[in-house]
Amino acid sequence: MSPLSRRQLLGFGLSAGAAALLAGCATPGTTSVNTLPTIPPATGRVRLEYWAWLKGLDQVTDLYNRSQDRVQVDTVFIPGGNAGGYQKLYSALAAGAGPDIAQVELRSLPEFLLANGVVDLSRYGIDRYRELYDPTLWNQVSYTGGVYAVPQDSGPMGMFYQPAVFDRVGASVPATWDDWAAVGAELKGAGVLMDSFPLADASPFAAYATQAGASWFRAEDDGWVIDMTDEATMKVAAFFDEAIDAGIVTTAYGAYTPAWFSAAADGKIASVATGSWGDALIEGVSGASGKWRAAPLPTWEGGYASSFLGGSTAAILANSQHPKEALDFAVWMTTTPEGVNALIEYCGIGWSPARDVVGDLREKPSEFFSGQNYNQEVFVPATKESSQNQDWSWWPVTQQSFNILSDGFRGKASGGTLVDAVVQAEKDIITVMKNKGLSIRKADA
Repeated sequence: MSPLSRRQLLGFGLSAGAAALLAGCATPGTTSVNTLPTIPPATGRVRLEYWAWLKGLDQVTDLYNRSQDRVQVDTVFIPGGNAGGYQKLYSALAAGAGPDIAQVELRSLPEFLLANGVVDLSRYGIDRYRELYDPTLWNQVSYTGGVYAVPQDSGPMGMFYQPAVFDRVGASVPATWDDWAAVGAELKGAGVLMDSFPLADASPFAAYATQAGASWFRAEDDGWVIDMTDEATMKVAAFFDEAIDAGIVTTAYGAYTPAWFSAAADGKIASVATGSWGDALIEGVSGASGKWRAAPLPTWEGGYASSFLGGSTAAILANSQHPKEALDFAVWMTTTPEGVNALIEYCGIGWSPARDVVGDLREKPSEFFSGQNYNQEVFVPATKESSQNQDWSWWPVTQQSFNILSDGFRGKASGGTLVDAVVQAEKDIITVMKNKGLSIRKADA
């Protein structure tokens, strides 16, 4: 992703009201936090609040607190972002309050930026840490010439599978999605599903499209450009239309639901394409120890080796009086061996955002996966810059866009197609963005 310029994000030929919102704040009459004087580090004791839904985070902050004489961090648990957590954060920001640090998903960061809810951390020295972070994730927190959050965790994608189930039809691990479909057809004859495809969650589809080379949004000097019907996306939509129609995958339930766990335990689900964090969930399958392995994600012709599914940031919010101390903590948590190991041990994060710190637990073979050192074999290569689509960028109405796309996908159950759903979703998203005063046009229009 190419970082957007301030002119691109804030100019864009907006209406006067929308331009005022973007250049200012969601709270009427306030001044953009990033035009205010930089707050110097405190000289005395500092107490920070971190609002998050990441379980076990209090144990990470406790570890940090024990190492500090002056700065202490308090964890405050909130609901998951779209389950009420973001609303609490926006309400607090509007009231001139809120925490110093908040867990914000990568895909939701642009909305906080447009609401003037986050601090440009370049003002507080984050650029000196750039080389410590995964370049793809760094790009996804970089907008308007600044850096607006610290990457906290991510989910490079791979495929977990059951070798014994593949062996029933003499199939090997598929290297490409075409191979995947061929193996799926063989398994169907044996009464086994290759995977599930959730109609109610567009996130996996977006990740597959990203891997295929799609870039749905880009910023130009005169506004946003949308291209959800590009060749890569249409290829992925048509592919999964065929896979669903052929009965290779199920749309009746998604991964890690009770029905999925039951089918996986019975050997009726052969594999799951998912983020690295899926390993902990697979360990919840009854009697599964020693029955699963990990492999690289199948690839699309002309695409990339992997993609990311999920991921959060530690964002420093606009009302913090101690942004430098908050940044210091966030960098410690996400780049030091102590911080990363604690996030893995206590929080079970999907994948460290640090370029060179994977975590002690992920450098060793796994007993559950029959001694396979799958983190080093599969997921470390998946995070390489060349393995990821650097042109993918999140946009200001990402969650609403995913809801629109998911609503269209549900029509597949009553005779619709994913291809038609994507085409319609693009039109609806253009309307949504125009209604918000954002300048947007179709690619090549």
